[in-house]
Amino acid sequence: MINYQKLLFHLEQQGRKHIHPNYTFQKEDFPFIIRLAAYFLNDEEKCKELAIDLDKGILLTGPIGIGKTTWFRLMQRIMVKEQKFFYTTCRDVSFEFIKEGYNTIDKYSRGIPLDFPMKNICFDDLGTENNIKYFGNECNVMAEIILSRYDLFMNLNIKTHITTNLSASEIEKYYTERVRSRLRQMMNVLAVPASRKDKRN
Repeated sequence: MINYQKLLFHLEQQGRKHIHPNYTFQKEDFPFIIRLAAYFLNDEEKCKELAIDLDKGILLTGPIGIGKTTWFRLMQRIMVKEQKFFYTTCRDVSFEFIKEGYNTIDKYSRGIPLDFPMKNICFDDLGTENNIKYFGNECNVMAEIILSRYDLFMNLNIKTHITTNLSASEIEKYYTERVRSRLRQMMNVLAVPASRKDKRN
């Protein structure tokens, strides 16, 4: 059985070593970090207790500056082999699209891309990219990728993880109701309250 109190201490130490010497968790962070850790360690008993589906990905939503990206990066230091994921940012994907065009969508929509070490992918900061024009054609790159990865999830059990500052209604506004619906079907939603303050202030 995993001792989550010891695990929180270990993760905090990893944060101080790899992120900032004064890195620390706030008490209100614990429920979310424990949920992420249980998921990425494939702790079936704990996930069942927390109503987390190990067959789905993770959609982590919450205000700017509360540590969502850092939590995911810390998970990469403890996760089991089956849960390993390739990490990228939505902004980087949009920049790739500017350079490579529609091949970028194909790249992130394939089952096991040859240039990725892992088939599961975490797209960080959904909403920070903009609709991009390629030879005059505007494309909502992340919406297209999400819809394609939904098919991968349904057909091949390949997972997608996303972090975002957007609310559910904002996701629907920027990416369509269809995308919002697909996200609900393919991901466990961990929503940090909007009242949480930016730790960087």
